Amino acid sequence: MIAFELPAVTPARAKTGLAILALTLLLAALVAAFVVAPTEREMGDVQRIFYFHVASAWTAFLAFFVVFLASIAYLRTKTPRWDIVAASAAEIGIVFTTLTLISGSVWARSAWGTWWTWEPRLTTTLMLWLIYVSYLILREMVEEPDRRAAFAAVFGIIGFVDVPIVFMSIRWWRTLHPQVVGSEGFDMEATMLPALFLSVIAFTVVFLHILILRAGLERSRHEMMELRRRARWIQEGGG
Repeated sequence: MIAFELPAVTPARAKTGLAILALTLLLAALVAAFVVAPTEREMGDVQRIFYFHVASAWTAFLAFFVVFLASIAYLRTKTPRWDIVAASAAEIGIVFTTLTLISGSVWARSAWGTWWTWEPRLTTTLMLWLIYVSYLILREMVEEPDRRAAFAAVFGIIGFVDVPIVFMSIRWWRTLHPQVVGSEGFDMEATMLPALFLSVIAFTVVFLHILILRAGLERSRHEMMELRRRARWIQEGGG
């Protein structure tokens, strides 16, 4: 029989508290972005999407970094809980990468007059999305749990290489994409920074909350699969 070592169940109060904190921070971020932050002189109000665009990108990077760490931990320990964390983080990272691409396209339409252009930052971000969609497809293609987890872990580690490429693309290649952080700090008005930081913090807490919930669902699925295997083993005369 296979002994599963799964993530501990997060107390309900902790989940509720984190959900309330996430909702509070999101509301505060909305107020900061649409009310407190000044209107950008050239782009006007459409620039306000910037706060959520950057926060989505940061959260996607964080999610894929969790996949990277959890994949290394799985290959070292072979414990399923790390595979559960990696799979859950990958799904969430794809969602936030999708939000990044959509919000970036809306912003590009106003700034460049087109929904999409094959400039380095956009292209490498799309590649990042495709890499982790492929990661999930791989997980569906391999049925044996240990082999699936091992293959996915290797894929998750290699796939993370594109994250620093996305981040550094505007420094390595000529690009139309604005640079938020330059060599001398943030390339934006100081009065806009509180809204940006608050959005990043809010999205980070939302990510943590969703990760806990998603890992819990995946844990329950693993437990159900293990019970079915045990029942089949008993029916076949193993008990």
